[in-house]
Amino acid sequence: MHIDDLRYDLPPDLIAQQPTERREDARLLVIDRAKNGPGQPTHAAALPEYLRPGDCLVINDTRVVPARFAARRVTGGRVEGLYLRSETADTWTALLKPSARLRQSETIDLVGTDAKLHLSRALGGGEWEVRIDPPQPAPDLLERIGWTPLPPYIKRPTQAKDAALSPEARERERLDRQRYQTVYAREPGAVAAPTAGLHLTEGLLSRLELAGVRIAPVTLHVGLGTFEPIKVERLEDHRMHAEWYELTACSAEAVAGARASGGRVIAVGTTSARVLESCADEDGSVRPGRGMTDIFIYPPYTFRAVDVLLTNFHLPCSTLLAMVLAFAGQERILAAYRQAIELRFRFYSYGDAMLIL
Repeated sequence: MHIDDLRYDLPPDLIAQQPTERREDARLLVIDRAKNGPGQPTHAAALPEYLRPGDCLVINDTRVVPARFAARRVTGGRVEGLYLRSETADTWTALLKPSARLRQSETIDLVGTDAKLHLSRALGGGEWEVRIDPPQPAPDLLERIGWTPLPPYIKRPTQAKDAALSPEARERERLDRQRYQTVYAREPGAVAAPTAGLHLTEGLLSRLELAGVRIAPVTLHVGLGTFEPIKVERLEDHRMHAEWYELTACSAEAVAGARASGGRVIAVGTTSARVLESCADEDGSVRPGRGMTDIFIYPPYTFRAVDVLLTNFHLPCSTLLAMVLAFAGQERILAAYRQAIELRFRFYSYGDAMLIL
């Protein structure tokens, strides 16, 4: 498959800058792969109407870390940082800008705390291995000083650039920290939200469970690699960054139970789908597992463990769009994207969603 197969034109004003006031008010375009013709527009609140008793809804319970932070060099120069992951108790991997000016063995101050970052070595692409002094868990520290790692297409007046922000910016950050997070987020470690899950509420999940739908959590700590655009001409030449995942025995049993009773497995988002497909055997059964996955799903691909996909509208030339094309076909999905644009659906992380049956 060629990179040009992942291109489409999107009016910039359809890139959602804010979430809907209520999560379930997001619009939903329902695509039935058994039928031809346009999708059915509705709202996320209608999701229970499309699921059945015995189905299994697989959600990604990763929790977004407020991973953006500000630092200063001894010269007074400002450094913008993005925490990526922890290697050990006192060692992080972080993206630092402007990286070219930084030097190995340099020490920079974390704004808003007495902690310091010692730059151990450059890893390339602006990434650094850094040592935190004094050692402390990254999620705990960043909860105090960090800022929500919104993607660059969501514009904010200030994102983690200074410690002293206006009251308006702080209120916007408070709201982003709440809404750029699923209601079931449990395991801290993501630097981007599994955005399809942003539309689900405790009420919707309760309605589904009362209707006989199993809820099965998995974990995939979403990293920068998931959203990195494909920069090669042929998709098979693209290499995914590995991300940590876990599928517990309990969730594997829930998926197996749904399959055994004739139910469907519904992946909430491409991240849940990646976990399921990483753990799936040829016959579609899934086994518990944890570790790193770099699975890249693009056409042609036969899904083994996912029957239905709930997903947002994704960027052109992204691995996320490639997966959706693999699930439902290039012609059908690009037609659905055109329909969504005509209906002025909202796109990307804070935008609307598709349910592909």
